[in-house]
Amino acid sequence: MTSRSQKFAIALGVAALALTGCSGGSKDDSGKIDVGVLVITMFDPENEVWLKREQLPTTVEVPGAFKPVRCNSDKLCVAETGQGKANAATTMMAILGSDKFDFSHAYFLTSGIAGTPPDQGTLGGAAWARWVVDFDLGNHLDPAEAPGIPFGFRPVGDYNTGAYHLNETLVDKAYELTREATLADSPEAAAERAHYPGQEGRTPSVMKCDTMTGDDFYSGKFLSDTARYIMGVRTKDQGVYCSTQMEDNATATALNAHGYLNRYLSLRTLSNFDQPYPGQSVVDHIDHSTAGFQLALDNAYTLARPVAEYLIKNP
Repeated sequence: MTSRSQKFAIALGVAALALTGCSGGSKDDSGKIDVGVLVITMFDPENEVWLKREQLPTTVEVPGAFKPVRCNSDKLCVAETGQGKANAATTMMAILGSDKFDFSHAYFLTSGIAGTPPDQGTLGGAAWARWVVDFDLGNHLDPAEAPGIPFGFRPVGDYNTGAYHLNETLVDKAYELTREATLADSPEAAAERAHYPGQEGRTPSVMKCDTMTGDDFYSGKFLSDTARYIMGVRTKDQGVYCSTQMEDNATATALNAHGYLNRYLSLRTLSNFDQPYPGQSVVDHIDHSTAGFQLALDNAYTLARPVAEYLIKNP
């Protein structure tokens, strides 16, 4: 979906500490780590911005999880799930089922990057999701051979995971806390935006809209319009498609299974457009190193950090 597969492998360079004997986490009477907020990242660059900027001295190895969870005594923990729905679901179920944590008062906050349609978001911008919708589930038919079916998509069933409506009161609070934030921008991102109709002169801002999850990295206006259509079908036209990523339905499914969905926020900052600009091929577009990548990483932390702090102080 997004262009996160551009091989931005970054060594974390952080020494792991064994859980036994560590005192950095805040533990309850049972000896479990008392979690106020679990920040959920998906791959190394998203995770690294937290490891570099926060003191997270306790490393918790969780069998079945993609990476260890890092925590501190302020009740902040940061997890990395791995990319894609399978990795995210497996890791989240392992963490949520672990006897090393107390999540009874915890909030859960995805802090990651995403793509965006150019008529909605812009590079470096951010979106708090109200709806989390799965792109993949259903029948995807060749539109040329099924002309009576819009975009070749039939929902068939909802699979109980096709769409999640998040807690809008919580989303509104996160938006209120961050809507006036100053977000990072760059001349390179401005130049990239200028290739797209209606994007010249835009700057990053914070929105409330909705996110599409799929394991496929797509590029092209038809696929973008397909995502918009699926969003409308799954949400009965209540959702507005503005970001595309690979994990949030899986994360929401795991949280729902454990009864925590009402305490979940999905923040996606916008690293790239989901289609080429006029005259650019889809291959060039998806292989292009976007100027929005680092902006999105930085802005995800800028916005998620004050929300995490607020939620920890107001459980």
